[in-house]
Amino acid sequence: MIDATALDLFELNKKIKSVKSRKITINNVLGQRFIGSGVDGKKSIEIYGTPGNALGAYLNNCDITVYGNAQDAIGDTMNSGTITVYGNSGDATGYAMRGGLIMIKGNIGYRGGIHMKEYKEHKPIIVVGGCAGNFLGEYQAGGIILVLGIGSEDKTPIGHYCGTGMHGGVIYVRSRFKPKHFPPQVLVEECDESDAKVIEKYVSLYAERFGADTKSLINSEYYKLVPNAKNPYKQLYTNN
Repeated sequence: MIDATALDLFELNKKIKSVKSRKITINNVLGQRFIGSGVDGKKSIEIYGTPGNALGAYLNNCDITVYGNAQDAIGDTMNSGTITVYGNSGDATGYAMRGGLIMIKGNIGYRGGIHMKEYKEHKPIIVVGGCAGNFLGEYQAGGIILVLGIGSEDKTPIGHYCGTGMHGGVIYVRSRFKPKHFPPQVLVEECDESDAKVIEKYVSLYAERFGADTKSLINSEYYKLVPNAKNPYKQLYTNN
């Protein structure tokens, strides 16, 4: 158990890395940055309060749970593990994420999933229970983003410029309305059976963690956003 009241970001992170126990509870967090950054070794970190930017950056095999909101760039370049937020998160959620799972109960800000990428079995996943701001999936190169739009069923739960520069991965959007006005790099398609299985898997996990109505969410209408095969950005990347 760590009380973060009088600790700056350096002192707090030094304590986290020095603790031998696999389970760490941190109370009274108020904006300290880089909590859990680079932590490895199957640790479980519970945070009560509001962590600052870059929570869980470069995370490996650890689980972080935030009982509150989180600020910008959570899961920055994380490799594996999970980050669960029982609130909202700021801009650049999952920036350059390379693996693992981020689950946000509420909304995320701008540029969620920017530069997400995948390699072989390493596939990053972001699940957003509420809405996502502008530039979701900007330059996305791999991985899955799922936006459920809970509580915003009267509108499409993603902002403007979604998928700008997208050249890999997929974005699933729960919406009664077909999303419109995308950059030329993005195609909007209806989901098939294989998509439905992926959606059901992560909807069930979301509902289990946050207490949502699984049946209602699964039986909703979804659209998928994928890169356009004629995407001019694709030729800029050697793996394509």
